[in-house]
Amino acid sequence: MCGIAGIVSDRPMDLQDGILQEVSRRLLHRGPDDQGALRYRRGALWKGRGLGEGPFEVFLLHHRLSIIDLAETGWQPMSTPDDRYHIVFNGEIYNYVELRRELERAGFRFVSTSDTEVLLAACRHWRDRVFERLTGMYAFVLLDTVERSLLLARDPFGIKPLYFARVPLGFAFASEIPPLLALPGLRRRVCPERLYTYLRYGHTDYGDATLYDGIRQLPAACVLRLSLDAPHEAAISRYWRPSLRGVSRLEPREAAERFRDLFLDSVRIHMRSDVPVGSALSGGLDSSAVVMSMRRLGGSSLRIRAFSYIADDPRYDEERWVDCVVRDSGAVVHKLRIRPEEVRDDLDRLIRAQAEPFVSTSMYAQYRVFQLARACGIKVMLDGQGADEVLCGYPQHLAARLAGLVFRGRALELLAYLQSVHRLRGSWDILWKSGQFLIPPAFQGPFRRAIGEPLEPDWMDGAWFRARGVAPAPLRAYHARDPLRHEMASALVETTLPMLLRFEDRNSMTHSIESRVPFLTTRLVEFLLGLPDDYLIGRDGTTKLIFRRAMRGILPRPIAERKDKIGFATPQARWLRHLLSRVRDQVRDLLPCFREVPLRALLRDEAALDRHSLVLWRILNAHLWARAFNVSFN
Repeated sequence: MCGIAGIVSDRPMDLQDGILQEVSRRLLHRGPDDQGALRYRRGALWKGRGLGEGPFEVFLLHHRLSIIDLAETGWQPMSTPDDRYHIVFNGEIYNYVELRRELERAGFRFVSTSDTEVLLAACRHWRDRVFERLTGMYAFVLLDTVERSLLLARDPFGIKPLYFARVPLGFAFASEIPPLLALPGLRRRVCPERLYTYLRYGHTDYGDATLYDGIRQLPAACVLRLSLDAPHEAAISRYWRPSLRGVSRLEPREAAERFRDLFLDSVRIHMRSDVPVGSALSGGLDSSAVVMSMRRLGGSSLRIRAFSYIADDPRYDEERWVDCVVRDSGAVVHKLRIRPEEVRDDLDRLIRAQAEPFVSTSMYAQYRVFQLARACGIKVMLDGQGADEVLCGYPQHLAARLAGLVFRGRALELLAYLQSVHRLRGSWDILWKSGQFLIPPAFQGPFRRAIGEPLEPDWMDGAWFRARGVAPAPLRAYHARDPLRHEMASALVETTLPMLLRFEDRNSMTHSIESRVPFLTTRLVEFLLGLPDDYLIGRDGTTKLIFRRAMRGILPRPIAERKDKIGFATPQARWLRHLLSRVRDQVRDLLPCFREVPLRALLRDEAALDRHSLVLWRILNAHLWARAFNVSFN
């Protein structure tokens, strides 16, 4: 796990030392254990621990967080023996042990025990087909000095980040946005389309755009190729996408057994590390399954250290569920409680760590959990991120399941499903949410207005957005016979997962911690996408049905039978009351995308703070982000 950055120019060039030093400084938290750099131009190559001197066509920078092979042999940038290929790599290849054996049989010899050397050999041996063999989270850049080309790649789910930008210096890339902002000539202008989707829906991070108009991200499951002789002609291609073809014919019991095998195998390889591994534990189904699987795989001798945020609001308090898992797993638990004034004092640090707006104050609780883990000497954490997306744990999945029954004309089953969902959760919210699947996209706008969710709330200045080519629009709707699988795929690549992975990466890496997510492997996801709807959501509305069945005998029974869902929630409205004065101060210099009178009325309505807390947070966050990074709205 590391931080990477680089610059490519179509002619040999040099830079002031201060610029590269600032880029390096802004990556240090991602890899405080070591540093390496490479300068290349035709006929000349330099590598070392400093930043080097002299003109270059390609500059590669690497900051190392040592997890696998802690010795000198794991240092980067890493090169092949013939000096043709050079790599900088951020992430982990979890199946590197198996790949190494296969490559050794093909004649490769290794001098380290690192997954980086295995990845470099795999790229050389399998070339464009290497991605179908990798299980891991990764963002890497591969320089080929013979073909004079550069390849940038990102893992199938975008767990590890990779941003790029066109600057006067040439083509630049980095693991995070702030190192790119250190380069001269990059304008810090807001992207109006992304600003709209953030303010209206709380969604960010999908596709290749960012909140910065001049900075893009390499989408998940994509590679970018460019020639050193024409770096302005970069081409992006996709090597994997979630498949929606075909439905499994496995019986429910067989499907549960197959899922259990896949999940346990994923946890097993995610535990590979040369440093201690801990785990986040919220008390919910997903993180509890990770901790209990670690115990099952590691046996009684494995020391498990779990880290838990405990809310002081009874509506969000999951401490009894945490304690249940701790009793059964024998884990050593470290609990975190947060006072509202701590949110206020740390908010600017959190804004800078994320570098783009985020959706709620729960990101602060996650930030503090990773901070606590680092203070306890942990460098690797396992987490349940991605489970809700692939196992249908959100209300919109319940709504998509309902819509699927409507499309298929299964009236009796639909009535029984509605009755069950109403007993579990109340059915009105699910009915409204089903409208995004049942109502054709052309009628989504009137539908939103009818239920009191207009595409353009009165506090947003629609004229400002339209002047910049952004028309108010609903999120994507799937008017199809299989809305549940379409919603699963959408959550994986567009709506929820991309932004949650960004939040987790920044919150963990700002504390120099590698966070691993065993629910996210292509084998696991493709298996789940191929299951019938009622294997994922029961006819009685039980979510994550196959997971509950698969974890029998592993999860404590009270956890497996939980029907409530709290999620990783914080008392946001109460925390915002401590921040209201700051919210009001921030909007004195109103961003031009807001309408002053309705916004100030919203800020004065303390009685409706619970109802408006998500909107108020996004408004505050947008102001704080714009100020912290000097973002232009012109």
